Amino acid sequence: MAVRQISESVYVGMCLELGTPQQVASKREIVDIKEMLENHAVLNQPFTMMLSGSQREGFRLSGSDRDNMVWPNNHRVIWDFSQCQFYNIQEHALILCDSSESPPGFTLLWLPLEIAHRSVMSACVRMNGGLYISSSKLIENLCSLTTTMGYDMTAHGPCISGLIDGVLENDEAHCFASDFWPPSASTWIDRCHSWPPPHVVNDIIRNGCHFVAIGHKLGNHTDNEWRVSFSRAEYKLAYSMNHTQFLTYGLLKLFLKEIINNGLRDEDKLLCSYHIKTAVFWAIQQNTLLQWCPQNFLVGFWVCFKLLLKWVYEGVCPNFFIPENNIFLSSIYGEAQRTLFWRLYRLYEKGLALLLHSPSIRSYIINVLCNPRLTICTDEHTMISEVELDIDILNEIYARDSTETQNLQLNKNYLHVVEQLIGLPLTQNHIVMLQKLTATIFQHSAFILHSMYINTGVNKQLYIVDKVACHLLKLTAKFGFVSEMLYIAIHYHKTFRYREALSVLDLTKVKLAQPYLMYNHHVDQELYTEAVGGQSLSTKMRQAVAQDVGLDNEIFYINELMQEQQSSNQNNRPVINIPSLVLLYMLEFLCSRHADTIRAQRALDDLQVLVHHDQGELIHVPLRDISWEILGICQHISGNLHAALYSYLQSLSQNPYNKIQNATLQRIQDLSL
Repeated sequence: MAVRQISESVYVGMCLELGTPQQVASKREIVDIKEMLENHAVLNQPFTMMLSGSQREGFRLSGSDRDNMVWPNNHRVIWDFSQCQFYNIQEHALILCDSSESPPGFTLLWLPLEIAHRSVMSACVRMNGGLYISSSKLIENLCSLTTTMGYDMTAHGPCISGLIDGVLENDEAHCFASDFWPPSASTWIDRCHSWPPPHVVNDIIRNGCHFVAIGHKLGNHTDNEWRVSFSRAEYKLAYSMNHTQFLTYGLLKLFLKEIINNGLRDEDKLLCSYHIKTAVFWAIQQNTLLQWCPQNFLVGFWVCFKLLLKWVYEGVCPNFFIPENNIFLSSIYGEAQRTLFWRLYRLYEKGLALLLHSPSIRSYIINVLCNPRLTICTDEHTMISEVELDIDILNEIYARDSTETQNLQLNKNYLHVVEQLIGLPLTQNHIVMLQKLTATIFQHSAFILHSMYINTGVNKQLYIVDKVACHLLKLTAKFGFVSEMLYIAIHYHKTFRYREALSVLDLTKVKLAQPYLMYNHHVDQELYTEAVGGQSLSTKMRQAVAQDVGLDNEIFYINELMQEQQSSNQNNRPVINIPSLVLLYMLEFLCSRHADTIRAQRALDDLQVLVHHDQGELIHVPLRDISWEILGICQHISGNLHAALYSYLQSLSQNPYNKIQNATLQRIQDLSL
């Protein structure tokens, strides 16, 4: 009974750590619908981008990388010449696999017609009388290219890697796609009797595979080979797991991070999350546990751990799709293998007590040991409240709300795709994500239109454009978060209609002051539930949710922030994010300083109190740099140079999230002139 209770307790703990079934499904749906929009054929994009790895699978683990795969749409890999018939060689450069001299799971990529994009041709080498795409040369070229563009990217396995916002590691794998399933993985299809179900198998095969830029370390052509990648198949397999299986996978990832690899140097961390994933796939498919459920949660963990231990002992970890590919071969062997085995075996001897060494899991075990009569409910609806679920989903939507929308024609195409997607059977999460992306497209289009026609000098044309821009911004406010009303005020300020801007700001201030408002992670759960509980997520977003406001650095919104946007843009930040109230008080100050000096001073006082005293509730900690900067700008304009200098110095001392330091230093220099 104790093991069952502990299993249920750890299962509930993992739901709280990694997500309930509903939370995980919402994250996947939000990513899926965004990719459906961005990769739609109507957009005619030169590249397709796919989020992969743990974030695509539904995890949001602290410190985990963001993995993206990017491939050109006008290149396709084929396995034999008979597949040429499916392509127009005027539209597609065809690449032929040559696996004759490569280990299982790896191949050379041959250009039989010696025709490809110049970026691909520049990565080619001559071998055996033919032209082959070199994986190492492609990575080298990409690193050089990103360096010239001002990005600090380095080679990391098959990826080019760098930091997002100075914190999150971003791995980008530039690869090639094949529409065909690899012949070397045909046996996998025959193994799929019980898992995954037939419709998943068919979907996986129909979507083919990819080739990522890394060769086998022990192969004959290490620098030129490519590895067959099943990343798309893997996330579809993760989607097809039941929640107990998915959380078992998550528990093993935590076990790897917090126990197995804890305290080891990076070069000594031989086991990685891909080995963990492979063990889970094999354990599920081989029916090593008949029932994957919360009551058996730790039994499932133990099954996977024993399989991993067996593999390390034997020095063989068979790739799930191509078992002949031993993914331990070049890393876990000899003395390192023996050391790892004994490290794992000592953990194995402790039994399930080994999980007490995990900070994420320990408390859920101790709770049961200290209270053996504890009753544990594994129903997901009792684990988190409606409000907590809303916070999770809405913050995911906000985090994924970005598209390449600096082009009016592209925006028009996006809206056409949205129109098509709305006709599909969509979940609530799909609908709300499309709604938010549509609001962003409207907002960008409005400001692009205005900037295109502002200097034409044709009054009638300007009037029409202004009318369209105002309409688009009102639609933005109608479909988006409460805070998006501020874009209307920005437009009125930009077109010198200060009275109209102040009216919008008054209305926005009332909405932002509502006691039930959800802002980032902060909300009064009781008042929020009372106000909008039980309503659709779409309604909640429009009526009771505010977020930080993003200013796209390709568009100038407010003249007084032009320097900051230029600095941010030069440092490869696409957007400046500003807390809603900080932006509101800035606009109120700017719009009233000529006509109502008392109101302007009140707005400046409110801004100063907010920036000086907020404890992370209304100003998200990473956004303190821009908040102090804006306070300094307003103080500078008002003539309080001493206070402005203090604010600029405070801005410089914050984490440089928005990359505005160059602008801040320039403003400090301007003060002394």
